[in-house]
Amino acid sequence: MSKVSVYNMEGAVVGDLELNDLVFGVEVNEHLVKMAVTAHLANKRQGTQKAKTRSEVSGGGRKPWKQKGTGHARQGSTRSPQWTGGGVVFAPVPRDYTIKLNKKEKRIALKSALSAKVSESKFIVLDELKLDEIKTKKFAAVLDNLKVSKALVVLEDKNENVVKSAKNIADVKTAYVNTINVYDILKYDTVIATKAAVAKIEEVYA
Repeated sequence: MSKVSVYNMEGAVVGDLELNDLVFGVEVNEHLVKMAVTAHLANKRQGTQKAKTRSEVSGGGRKPWKQKGTGHARQGSTRSPQWTGGGVVFAPVPRDYTIKLNKKEKRIALKSALSAKVSESKFIVLDELKLDEIKTKKFAAVLDNLKVSKALVVLEDKNENVVKSAKNIADVKTAYVNTINVYDILKYDTVIATKAAVAKIEEVYA
């Protein structure tokens, strides 16, 4: 089992924690990690862009001028694409960008991402993370004590003071155990998790 140091909010080592190799010590499956990131980004796309084709634009029912004898090019409708106010050629229509991964693939990808962070020594465990008030300065001080700037902070349970204190820091995101994803784990340099959150992750994914 992998062993990591446990820190307190002042940045001092207060103990060790053995991580479950079934979650934090698996062989990294790069293919599934890439698929999970692609799916995450694709599933965030709205796909609601829309423009009207010549058949959908209102007006243009009458032929603007007769076919021959005017000196103009022949025209059938003022709503053809070459006219101002005309339809769009091959106009975009709403579509669904969703990419589906099965449950097993998602689990392997998540465990691969977590294992990669542990092997790179970019997984920090805190004994607890509690603030008595909503104060960005206090949360920033915790990050400074841990010598971390860009981080994903994983909490075991609802913790409004910590979540709201972290909200104003640009390179920090908070997440609960049931909301973590591969994209966020890879996006942020360091993953910070409370001891209770680690236990919950092992319980869910082991």
